Amino acid sequence: MLDRDGPVPLYVQVAEVLGERIACGEFRVGEALPSETALEEEFGIGRTTARNAARELRRRGLAHTVRGEGTFVGPPGVPRVKPSRALYVPIAAAVARRIARGELRPGRPIPDAGTLMRHYGVARVTARQAVALLVRQGWAVATPPRGARVADPSSWPRDA
Repeated sequence: MLDRDGPVPLYVQVAEVLGERIACGEFRVGEALPSETALEEEFGIGRTTARNAARELRRRGLAHTVRGEGTFVGPPGVPRVKPSRALYVPIAAAVARRIARGELRPGRPIPDAGTLMRHYGVARVTARQAVALLVRQGWAVATPPRGARVADPSSWPRDA
């Protein structure tokens, strides 16, 4: 959770969160970090704050940016790796984090496939797989034909 009224700038706080994720292995050397758009949605920040967070990671030597391609873990010149997990897995994880933080409340809709497609730049099947994973994990409940809604917290994964 970001401290929006504290003395530490938001971009530094976001960079710290991402640095912790790098340190714990959530992002490997050469792997792409979330896009500016994904950071905006996950943290509720503006584009400039997302850019400054990437700049802070570069300053700390944790990442490098390739113009037009994104920001990657590690120093410049490190070979970029393709994601080892399916694209829908980190999308579902980002939505699950929003649910766990209370941004998406029980009984309320989760982002639909169209929204996920636009936000993450993925195909409809990938967006649907992310929603299906959230349902399998217990974060969401399918409510055809209306999509899916945030599940009751009692059904959320225990390690959440």
